[in-house]
Amino acid sequence: MTLEAFFALNFDENSLWEYKADETDLLAELVAFFRPKKPTKAKPVDLTTLLELLRSNPRYRTGLGLYLKGILKHKKFSHILTDAGILSHTDFLFEVRKRMLAKLLPDQPQKDTLEYVLNQVFFVKTDPEWIATIPFEQLEELYGLLKFRALYASIEQNSPLAELVFAIQVLIHRITGRALESEVIQMVPEYENLESPFLAIQREFGIISERLQDEHHNYVSPDDISYRQLLVLHHQCLEYVRAAFKNSEKYGISIRVNQSLLRIRQQLERLGVLLPLLAIREEQEAVHDTIALGLNLITYNCYKTNVRELINESTQLISYEITQHTANTGEHYITKSRWEYLRMFWAASGGGIVVGILCIIKVLLSKIETSGFGHAFFYSMNYSLGFIAIYVLGFTLATKQPAMTAAALVRALQTGRTDTEVDDDEKHRAFAEFFARVFRSQFIAFVGNVVVAFPVAWLGIWLIDLSFDTNIAHGKWYHLLTDLSPIHSQAILHAAIAGVFLFLSGIIAGSVANRDKHRHVYYRIAEHPVLKKSLGRTRTQKLAKWYEKRWAGIVSNFWFGVFMGSTASIGIFLGLNLDIRHITFASGNLALALYGANYNISTEYMVWGVVGIGLIGLVNFMVSFGLSLGLAFRSRNIPLSELGPIIKSIFRHFLRRPGSFFFPSFRKKE
Repeated sequence: MTLEAFFALNFDENSLWEYKADETDLLAELVAFFRPKKPTKAKPVDLTTLLELLRSNPRYRTGLGLYLKGILKHKKFSHILTDAGILSHTDFLFEVRKRMLAKLLPDQPQKDTLEYVLNQVFFVKTDPEWIATIPFEQLEELYGLLKFRALYASIEQNSPLAELVFAIQVLIHRITGRALESEVIQMVPEYENLESPFLAIQREFGIISERLQDEHHNYVSPDDISYRQLLVLHHQCLEYVRAAFKNSEKYGISIRVNQSLLRIRQQLERLGVLLPLLAIREEQEAVHDTIALGLNLITYNCYKTNVRELINESTQLISYEITQHTANTGEHYITKSRWEYLRMFWAASGGGIVVGILCIIKVLLSKIETSGFGHAFFYSMNYSLGFIAIYVLGFTLATKQPAMTAAALVRALQTGRTDTEVDDDEKHRAFAEFFARVFRSQFIAFVGNVVVAFPVAWLGIWLIDLSFDTNIAHGKWYHLLTDLSPIHSQAILHAAIAGVFLFLSGIIAGSVANRDKHRHVYYRIAEHPVLKKSLGRTRTQKLAKWYEKRWAGIVSNFWFGVFMGSTASIGIFLGLNLDIRHITFASGNLALALYGANYNISTEYMVWGVVGIGLIGLVNFMVSFGLSLGLAFRSRNIPLSELGPIIKSIFRHFLRRPGSFFFPSFRKKE
């Protein structure tokens, strides 16, 4: 059906629209004529045909006007302004579940609300996109042809202006209540002795709303002192929230506080859209504001279940705080001088010694007759205690580094982007040199782990055989060897799974450090009266500093061990081929396989085993580094388009000085 046929059928002499005056079906059909199939690729929507029909036919114009006024009359819409698209709960997971359910089974409000009408008519999430392309002049002409009343026509109950004022009042009360909670106030101690702008804006709006009720104009002048004071206080409230977010770097932040601040910010942003509607200078502005309010209502209603935006907003600051911690840790893994390079090798060698021992212990644990859960528990404890030992002793596990150094790389990139005194080419060259330092630090750590884990595992199994006349890997050598081969097993997939766990362990370290900082755990330990009395002030201070320096890493390594030790058992339970492959353990397992087979291994299997170790390490690095890099980019709002010139500069630096990616410079300064 064409647009002309639609009007001829419903708005001609028979006035069929009157039989559907209480339903939204006709409006939905009319909107469907203009809704493009692909809004992002479509041309701007033009209402010329509709306007010409209404201009040339008074019956169409009158009928459509009466129909629209009928379905919009006394429709409540304050709920859209106060709730649509705004966090309703400080529980992040609850909010995500609620929005996802609303996408599958949308809420259906009562028929006396505008939300019901919008749900029935503008039910496609892309509707605001194509509506925004309609020329505003055409909307103003349509408004005039249908003879709508302006927003400021009345402030009586159920009038649009009354709904607007009520919505602003609700928003201000909600903002004030949330902003005065202790967990929010503690984020901005600098405001502690100042008058709260939230209480002040509540009082000021009360004065303006009373004036709107008393005066006949139903609006205020933009030059009105009370109105201008209201805008100033609104700006102060926004500054309060910005200060709270900024202080998260100093005090840490929890998910709950982050959600509270996000909710306040969203409500203040909504308030920033609504407050200007209270003031007009000329009558023509009344039409503009009325149409603008209608467009905003459609937009808010369509985006009220947006899950992606919720996740992005809710996780960005937390991810920034986490990557900030990992970046601080990662800088310790980046070598500069030859001495630091050699020290990294010795630290990695220490890690290789521990891993070689863990390989032997795991083979021994596999001989215990127990349940799948029992094996998962023993393997997890073996890994966890070993990783914690590596961390506490100051050794290095090479694959733990990428998740940390990625954040340090991105922070260095962000620092370069904010330096306006240096051109882009110079920034990228400096970053390429920094990347070369990171890469060679990773390289020597891998070398130290792999080169030492092999002989330690071999020496351990030989000593056990010499002491107890038992080759503990005799029945397991084939399994240990084929697990390394990328063509005889799913070694690449399992290495990728290990890479994900390495990334998650970095996230855990950052989140624990952020949580403890927000809860002032270090200070609480240092000032604990019982600890000071029993240990003394000096030892208590040392304990607090040790906790601050080590605890996040201990928790991270513990959970990394649990992930590594329980994956295979979970895979068996689910009937899936799940397992982990880690380059350092792969080196130790190759030594055990050689000894277990009495060195009677075909060249093919041996070659694939060695190749597998290299591929496992590469996948471990790429997955953990890539995930950490993506998180760090997102947390700092750096566009991915920045990667192109960076990769080019790194490649040019490699062609110019390939040795710097593997060995430190022999010059005094690089």
